[in-house]
Amino acid sequence: MTTAFTQTAFSNAPANPKLPTLPTGWPIGSYASYEEAQRAVDHLADSDFPVADLTIVGVEPMLVERVAGKLSWGRVLGSAAMSGAWFGLFVGLLLSLFSTGAGILPILIGLVAGVGFSVVFAALSYGATRGRRDFVSQSQLVARRYDVLSQPRNAERGRELLSTMAAHAGLNS
Repeated sequence: MTTAFTQTAFSNAPANPKLPTLPTGWPIGSYASYEEAQRAVDHLADSDFPVADLTIVGVEPMLVERVAGKLSWGRVLGSAAMSGAWFGLFVGLLLSLFSTGAGILPILIGLVAGVGFSVVFAALSYGATRGRRDFVSQSQLVARRYDVLSQPRNAERGRELLSTMAAHAGLNS
């Protein structure tokens, strides 16, 4: 079913939402890090290359989880108390702005309530894990290499520009 709004505002929009598709284009450069691939695309942009024709593709993706530290009851509750204090202080300040003549009482109530609720919920959450995950970590999606692809109409020019960039980098090393 179409409406007048969809016909006028989105007349160029496809009927179905865009589904994930594989990248297209020819490889014009391959790099060990995402930063190097970005630098290559930046170089192409500076050389007036049509960057809309480019795609950076991470090849052989991996999910890397870096363990940052061990969790303990003290660490969990201390962190919850601090974040609860900030949130409670914020709520208390908002309450004090909208209540005349209340003084510092709304700020104190917000602070105590924020700490209290945050500590209780953190304790329940951490206790529910029963020690199965007693560490803090950060996950990151990385790839073994990053390829820069270009649409065929500009691939040869892109390769030339990137080889010139690599030659200059080799001279400056």
